[in-house]
Amino acid sequence: MRKTLPALYFLLVPALTVSAAPTRAQLVGDTPPSQQLTGTPPSESSQQSNVRPTGKKRLSKDFTLKGDSIWTDTGIDLNPGEHAVITAKGTLRFADAKEDNGPEGLTRGFKDLIRVLPFNDAGRGALIARIGEADTAQPFLIGATKDTISPIAGRLALGINQAKSDTGDGTYSVHIDVYAADPAAASLHVVSKVVDSMPGIDNELFAKIPRRVGDKAGNPGDMVNFMILGSEAAMQKVFTTAGWVHVDSDVKETVLHGLIESLSKESYLTMPMSQLYLFGRPQDYGWAHAEPISVVKTRNHLRIWKASFTVNGQTVWVGAATHDIGFERDDRNNGVTHKIDPNIDLERDYVEKTLASTGLVMEISHFLPDNPMKEARTATGGSFHSSGQVLILKLDDSTKDLSAVH
Repeated sequence: MRKTLPALYFLLVPALTVSAAPTRAQLVGDTPPSQQLTGTPPSESSQQSNVRPTGKKRLSKDFTLKGDSIWTDTGIDLNPGEHAVITAKGTLRFADAKEDNGPEGLTRGFKDLIRVLPFNDAGRGALIARIGEADTAQPFLIGATKDTISPIAGRLALGINQAKSDTGDGTYSVHIDVYAADPAAASLHVVSKVVDSMPGIDNELFAKIPRRVGDKAGNPGDMVNFMILGSEAAMQKVFTTAGWVHVDSDVKETVLHGLIESLSKESYLTMPMSQLYLFGRPQDYGWAHAEPISVVKTRNHLRIWKASFTVNGQTVWVGAATHDIGFERDDRNNGVTHKIDPNIDLERDYVEKTLASTGLVMEISHFLPDNPMKEARTATGGSFHSSGQVLILKLDDSTKDLSAVH
């Protein structure tokens, strides 16, 4: 179910997207940094190591990345806890840049707010990487050198942080050494383990949870299709590490926020998410995941509510995730609303893949409650279908739980 979007939203977004091109033409070209980028937060999808690898080196490979490439499959399958020590040299030259740049990329400027780059937190032309599936793995910065620890088992890919329509000339020479995980620290590496069941996840628990969320008037909406066990800090960390962006629930405030910061990726992601209700109150958190421009009509998003009960002492977060794929008419008022993908299990699986790719999920399971929700229509007139299974994710809860004091 989707709340009808305000008229200002539809007037605002096209104006922003259309005005992007002429704005770029008026800006000064990028310049390369004198040293590696500073002020760019490192991605937590891989762990930066401050200790030299102690495990045995198991392979070395060299690659040449041409300036017109985006992603290169290294053919290297990393195991959890393995070190990948990556070094790079070389230069690229972009048509509108004043000078060449190295693997650290160009200094980020205003133009980067209107570019769609594989990794928006790094400069254009920077050497980046990802570990895992292409559609869910979160890119991270390599620059000239990085020793990264793989949090999961997955394929390593190298990339140049640039758009297909705006590539550089030149090459990067990249060397990779992979070291086996330190056996003494193997227990510290969290791996997502698929289990048939979890203690406390049963029909007695699901008797306390409504099958669907609703709007303020009580009209039934999206299906409850996932549950997270873990502290509030752990829940926030797994979403932000996986590249999800926290979304405000007040539509008017998010539209105003979009006017102020109209060209950033986060602004597009956070416009807007209406309030829906579970346990008698609006969502505690909203999260969105999408490319910036396409979010106008397509966006992966979800809402989460903290339950009043726990499972074996762990905080329970109940959620509903859907994928906006376009627009449709709202049967309640003949307005325009977002249309969801009717196969909502695909979005449930997307949540699983993105969060599991962080290495912060300990266990994964699926539970089919009594009287499962398999097919229904939303209050706006759209339909959806599901297997009825609810995704259960148990997080690495080593971070202190602060949610109980809120």
